Amino acid sequence: MSRVDLAVVGAGVIGLAVAWKAAAAGHRVTVFDPEPARGGASWVAGGMLAPVAEAWPGEEAALALGEESLRRWPRFARELRAAGFDCGLSEQGTIIAAFDHADAEQLDILRQYLDGIGRQATFVTGRGLRKTEPGLGAVRSGLLVPSDVFVDNRKLLEALLSAARSRGAQFVLETAVRLTGDSVATASRTRRFDAVVLAAGAHSGRLHPELATAVRPLKGEVLRLRCRRGTLPPPRHTVRAVSEGRPVYLVPRENGGLVLGATQYEAGFDTAVTARGVRELIEAAERIFPGVAEYELLETAAGLRAGSADNMPYLGPLRDGVYAATGHHRNGLLLAPVTADAVLAWLSNTRPPDGTERARPDRITSEEHVDASVR
Repeated sequence: MSRVDLAVVGAGVIGLAVAWKAAAAGHRVTVFDPEPARGGASWVAGGMLAPVAEAWPGEEAALALGEESLRRWPRFARELRAAGFDCGLSEQGTIIAAFDHADAEQLDILRQYLDGIGRQATFVTGRGLRKTEPGLGAVRSGLLVPSDVFVDNRKLLEALLSAARSRGAQFVLETAVRLTGDSVATASRTRRFDAVVLAAGAHSGRLHPELATAVRPLKGEVLRLRCRRGTLPPPRHTVRAVSEGRPVYLVPRENGGLVLGATQYEAGFDTAVTARGVRELIEAAERIFPGVAEYELLETAAGLRAGSADNMPYLGPLRDGVYAATGHHRNGLLLAPVTADAVLAWLSNTRPPDGTERARPDRITSEEHVDASVR
């Protein structure tokens, strides 16, 4: 593989994974972001690696890509650990719970779908769920999905940032204001590179005209809590639920921490946390896990997911040679390994990972494949 002078625009989980893997492969890497690791949606994410729990009829391409990336996650985590960095990957699975009859009907649609495509998801009664997680409330039924695990998103981001720097990646703490083919412009200067990867999440549409209407921001509010003396500890599994039609998830953290999310709004680039959002999250979570009402509230935050029209990311070259690695919606953490490996494949002009061909950026307007070699 010839050495490439690579620019990565954006330092969330996707940009950092790309930067680390590319630098480790011997490329010269420069990352543009005013606030690496901490400035985007990845910092306020729940950390779920859950392609099966996210599955739904008609979204088979997203499921296949998510599962391909999940298969790469153990090696991804091992390589980080071997470099001296822990990402907080857990092997505990996921519980999907239904609160009432209507929620149970929706859950049954998912169960039948997963069964029909051969995915492991075990139906459990409400009583069975409470045996598995004693803190659960009056849930009606649920599914156990052992393959869907979780990671500590903030540990992961700090690990990727440190690993990329240890491999020689350079960080420019400025916002990219314009991409032109092989050039990245900031307020202070314009620099040329052999290749440019656009991984700016929800802001990617502002930086490239082909993505202007393809990537949209989806606001999500998240709470961080911690159990107190005398309260039940958080669940061991990720608990995903639908409570009176409202989705909610609870993801444990070490030392009694719990991440609670997530609302979803079409609100442009607004990142204010609303009182309504906090109330809805706590009310929904309390129905599923009543003890959360006595937890200490540590943090409220909002992030902007990078949504796409079909819930698939945009992975591959744009018409001017910029590589898109954006539009990951709820699955940026899950898809980080497969996205980073795809970038390495583009740089070496080799075959990218299975499933990424369905995510090419031109899929909305054209059925023709774009040459993925470095220009």
